Amino acid sequence: MSAKLRLAIVRQRYTPFGGAERFVSRALPALEAAGTDVTLIARSWEAWEPKRVIRVDPFHIGRRWRDHSFARAARAAWRRHGFDLVQSHERIPGCDIYRAGDGVHRRWLEIRGARGSAATRLALALSPYHRYVCAAERAMFEHPRLRAVICNSRMVREEILRGFRIEPEKLHVIYSGVDLDQFNPGAAPAWRGSTRSEIGCGPRDTVFLFVGSGFERKGLDTAIEALAYANSQAFWLVVVGKDRDATRYEAQARRAGVAARVRFVGAREDVRPYYAGADCLVLPSRYDPFPNTVLEALAMGLPVIASERCGAADVLRERGGGFVAPPDDAMDLARSMHQADRALRGGALQRVARSTAEGFGIDATARALVELYTQLARAAQREAE
Repeated sequence: MSAKLRLAIVRQRYTPFGGAERFVSRALPALEAAGTDVTLIARSWEAWEPKRVIRVDPFHIGRRWRDHSFARAARAAWRRHGFDLVQSHERIPGCDIYRAGDGVHRRWLEIRGARGSAATRLALALSPYHRYVCAAERAMFEHPRLRAVICNSRMVREEILRGFRIEPEKLHVIYSGVDLDQFNPGAAPAWRGSTRSEIGCGPRDTVFLFVGSGFERKGLDTAIEALAYANSQAFWLVVVGKDRDATRYEAQARRAGVAARVRFVGAREDVRPYYAGADCLVLPSRYDPFPNTVLEALAMGLPVIASERCGAADVLRERGGGFVAPPDDAMDLARSMHQADRALRGGALQRVARSTAEGFGIDATARALVELYTQLARAAQREAE
């Protein structure tokens, strides 16, 4: 780009733990080196200083008012400052680029409704918040100003095509990417011993790692149930993440008789010590567009068991490094855990995991983003002439 491209990133609450934030932070150095001037538009933020921020924090009560008021204020802010491109990580009609890191909200509601009671389905259908999100989602995807959608998996791209009136050429699959130096099997030995000591497992035990917040959507109940079905005193489950209903899952582990082998360690800014201490990542998600933790684990040489409703399933099937299991099927997941345990011996699966991750380096992600931004900026310039 001959002149600096002024790009606004819109994220209501920017924290170092979120998947969208990791996507942005990893791509920032390459974007800025290519001449992109990045500004964050947010209600609140962490770990962004000293970069440019436009704070918009209108008064609100409740989730619906919170999202609606932020959308209006953010839209007014980017119009006022006249950015070349606006990339939103929130469902805000009128942005130039939307990163669909959260997938399709309507699809998640369909999945929740299908496994819930009639009362649950009615509550979801009548919820003012969910109705607002679905309406904003449709308005955004079908807005004439929208130039591109960054999909973090083929699964998400197909869901958007099926659900909305949008030109296929606007949909770009750009995987989040992983820092292959930061997440490296060579760093594991320095953490493995101390992490496993913290967990309390034995040297020959197999530690399955669950990483993610939002335990219902990520399928933590299925993972706990599978640990019980696996019926092996050598299997442990470590849960990294936060959820307001965490005590419910702790109670489930007690009822299942596996509480002594389940560890809840809360949210961690640096998950690498737990990747190093674990033997396999398990994510039986009910809906997961493509969690960053899959690439991080693979890069650390950690095999992955993911559900069929995870955007990473295609990668595991095509390139290896793990296993794919149906969601909500604890018996099948237990079988996959035993299968992974057997495959771990000898180290071949761990090497395949690392090799798979090497196809998704952060530099490739940054190059794809720079190319997309350049194309969009040039097209906008031609339209203005």
